[in-house]
Amino acid sequence: MLTEQDVSKLLSNPSGEVRAETAAKIATEFGKGGLSDSERQIAEEIFRLMVRDAEVRVREALSENLKDNASIPHEVATSLAADVESVALPVLKYSEVLTDDDLIALIHTQSEGKQEAIAGREGVSEDVAEILVESGSEKVVATLVSNETANISEKTFNKVVDDFGSSEVVQDGMVNRSRLPLSISERLVSVVSEKYRERLVSKHELSPHMATDLILQSREKATLGLSEGSSEEALEKLVHSMNKNGRLTISIILRSLCVGDVPFFEAALMELADLPAENARILLRDGGMRGVEGVYKKTKLSQSVLPLIKVAIDVAHENQYDGEANDRERYMRRMIERIMTQYEELGVDIDSDDLDYLLGKVNELPGALAIGATA
Repeated sequence: MLTEQDVSKLLSNPSGEVRAETAAKIATEFGKGGLSDSERQIAEEIFRLMVRDAEVRVREALSENLKDNASIPHEVATSLAADVESVALPVLKYSEVLTDDDLIALIHTQSEGKQEAIAGREGVSEDVAEILVESGSEKVVATLVSNETANISEKTFNKVVDDFGSSEVVQDGMVNRSRLPLSISERLVSVVSEKYRERLVSKHELSPHMATDLILQSREKATLGLSEGSSEEALEKLVHSMNKNGRLTISIILRSLCVGDVPFFEAALMELADLPAENARILLRDGGMRGVEGVYKKTKLSQSVLPLIKVAIDVAHENQYDGEANDRERYMRRMIERIMTQYEELGVDIDSDDLDYLLGKVNELPGALAIGATA
């Protein structure tokens, strides 16, 4: 606490600098928790006086040293939180004394900077998050959705997509969260920029149909040289990220192969096989069907679909693009129709969702693109 020397110094030189030093010292001692009851009461009375000090630096010193102290009087915390930004921000960001009601009241009446500090608090509640989205700016909302500890309801996420879905900085915060509700992930697909779609696929839950379609759309653009993901390295990064986040499923791998994306299939097997990458690459590309079987068995994926995978690879090798108009569509039709006619003969038990997906793909292709048809 204050010593006689401190009091003497304060009386002889009551400048803002000395008062700020005194405020910092008292707040530090208060935070250590070693004061007696009477000393604590005296310290609290000093805080009540200092929050009204005319010198901003005095209040700044008080705020910085009391920001994470859960024992300060409530009125001291609220007074500091309502002060100018340089005083308020530390308390708004860290103080556990402030209640949700306090924070909501401050959101309604205070500046963007203060709202942003609240949005970055540890463990923002759903109620506070909702008010921040209703009242806050793009910058505030971006801070909120980037805050992994913030509790954000599905209703509030929907509001974010409605009001700020086109903002790239908000998109970035949402896509990079570790978890999103499924419905929100799927809504984001339609609003995020191209560079965020692969992150959605690799990090967040999507319906199997949508996830596969997004991968194939991205891969088609890569094949045509229309996206920066056209390199082998970019493809390997995609499948690695998908695997890390539990999205590299047998369903997506099978579907990609069945619509002719052999590079994605190979990259997926290389990622999942417990083999040096270069060895796996040689086996897949130069080892024939036996090499594919060897790598596939190392992945620990279901062996039940291996016969179908072998058929798909045969078809892929037999049917190259012919260079004519609509050759890609004809290629896909050949691939899918061959698989659809042989899976029962092979005794392969394909998931009903995968069958529905492949049937849907056939139905999406123009009827004129039948096998043997010309453009």
